[in-house]
Amino acid sequence: MYEITMDLVADWVNTVKEVLRGSGYPLEDGLPNEEIALRYFLHSQPEERAQELATDTLGKLREMEEIIISHMDSTIVPDIRMRTKYQGNAFHFSWVYNQGEHIIELNSEYRIPL
Repeated sequence: MYEITMDLVADWVNTVKEVLRGSGYPLEDGLPNEEIALRYFLHSQPEERAQELATDTLGKLREMEEIIISHMDSTIVPDIRMRTKYQGNAFHFSWVYNQGEHIIELNSEYRIPL
């Protein structure tokens, strides 16, 4: 019924790579997402806390994907249609950081603050 494109983990990881590269800590290619998340949090946290934050962050993003998909018919599509007047059936959700974390549906510019 709907065409849904979404990889919130990849969006977050790509942002982290840019932040680290811009800070002078570029990452080598081919690292798993878990390692990228850990390295990101190690810049500001002790190792044990960095591991917790890495695991929690990736888990939270995956959970958000599941929530969005499971609530498309009941909540998200009706809200998108009401707020943005977007009538299409293709939805592309993306994680962004812009004065806080958000998920944006790119076709309608619908924003979900986190």
